[in-house]
Amino acid sequence: MTTSLRPFLFGVLATLVLLAAGAAAFVWSGRYDIGADAPHTRPVFALMQALRERSIRAHAAGLTVPDLTDPQLVLKGAGQYAAMCTQCHLSPAMAESEIRPGLYPQPPNLSRERVDPKRAFWVIKHGIKMSAMPAWGASHDDATIWSMVAFLQKVPGMSAQEYKDIVARAPPDDDMDMDAATDTDHHDHDHDGAPAAH
Repeated sequence: MTTSLRPFLFGVLATLVLLAAGAAAFVWSGRYDIGADAPHTRPVFALMQALRERSIRAHAAGLTVPDLTDPQLVLKGAGQYAAMCTQCHLSPAMAESEIRPGLYPQPPNLSRERVDPKRAFWVIKHGIKMSAMPAWGASHDDATIWSMVAFLQKVPGMSAQEYKDIVARAPPDDDMDMDAATDTDHHDHDHDGAPAAH
């Protein structure tokens, strides 16, 4: 290493140390507002959005998509979606939900937006850190998750009545083992897609 290069490398190292120390001090101070009602700053939002999109794309790339046109698969997915997804992602029979306005980032309205099957499967199964999206793979098998993906390909463009009809015909959720399910099927929903009160 030449003598003239040493000061430059020392300057780079010192700068990196100062930046790391500054970042640590900022985090430790608690000044960044982590509340869901305060949007991220533009740089933080851009970084997190890029990280999320690249991660999902990379992890979902190797998935093999089954036949999603099977009517029985779509029918099963309709019941799953009505039971598990409508409060965040809405339905053709819903304009809004009680929980959705307070979520950040705002979940996509999947009754109007068609999603890539591979990406949808990966996100449903594994969830997304620091968001309201849970990892449904902890309680549902792959076949059930693919049924939800199949339904997601059909729901955009459905009328409210078409949605209500398919949900009413959906089979019960065999994957869920909850005490609350002992006296009612999961697809017993009211007209807006939310679980009916008993």
